[in-house]
Amino acid sequence: MLLLVAVVACGLQPASSFVPPVEPGSIRPVPSLEGAEVRVTSKEFTEQLVLGKIAVLALAAAGADVRDQTNVQGSVNARASLTRGDADLMWEYTGTAWITYLGQTRPIPDAMRLYEAVRDLDLRENGIVWLPPAPLNNTYAIAATRATAEEYGLTKISDMTKIPVARRTYCVDHEAFGREDGFLGMLRGYGLTYGEDVPRGNVRQVSVGILYNSVASGQCAMGLVSSTDGRVKALDLVLLEDDRHFFPLYNAAVTMRLPIARAHPEIARIFAPITARLTNDVMRDLNARVDVDGDVPVLVARDWLRSQGFVK
Repeated sequence: MLLLVAVVACGLQPASSFVPPVEPGSIRPVPSLEGAEVRVTSKEFTEQLVLGKIAVLALAAAGADVRDQTNVQGSVNARASLTRGDADLMWEYTGTAWITYLGQTRPIPDAMRLYEAVRDLDLRENGIVWLPPAPLNNTYAIAATRATAEEYGLTKISDMTKIPVARRTYCVDHEAFGREDGFLGMLRGYGLTYGEDVPRGNVRQVSVGILYNSVASGQCAMGLVSSTDGRVKALDLVLLEDDRHFFPLYNAAVTMRLPIARAHPEIARIFAPITARLTNDVMRDLNARVDVDGDVPVLVARDWLRSQGFVK
């Protein structure tokens, strides 16, 4: 049984009220989850909405009473709902946790070593349990149109300096602009000074909703994008190689409050096969169905779960 509630307090924003019913497929009803309340949250961007709805539907198929609290504005707010105890479960990214939540500055370039470090530290400091991560790595990337890349010979991020300063323009979303693992951090990592090598007027802070089209239409020479966004492929944007390995790895994993993980260890078994099938290519296609084709995230999530046999 699926219980839907609109949450309007504590900084949470209500998700879409429509969640379609699903029947068990390879996800079978779990007797110990019958009637158990699990509150699922997510951030507000497309990939997080799709992942959040996957979690809602999977838990519902297993018999839990799911409170859909997806669509929280901002990473910090969504995470805070988990650590405060206002939510029980969400998909999170290893790099975001390591740098933004756990305040670490030492990069760990190996995906599994990063996951293990995040898993251990977050459990110890915050009582948050991390399930094993998915193959998908939603890291930041610098993108340009194919025409711009060919004009200036751009193949890697360090090639940015091939573009004359006056034309070295960027589109960046508001949240990523000032993050240490975002735009300003990237400039420092590549030896560029904001305000000199990249004039302040050359950077446009825009919403994620218009970022990709802004790059594709030539309003800026480059954009800071998400590598798994479906619009990268749809708009034929070129991702530049991160040749200094600045951007952290952002493998997605289900995170839970420790009391929920202890009370319902079966949740890990539900998500293990789902997580294993979420690759970059799969996630780009799911994201594109929302951002390019205009589909509803929850229906995209349901259709994918059905296609994999998890639900009916």
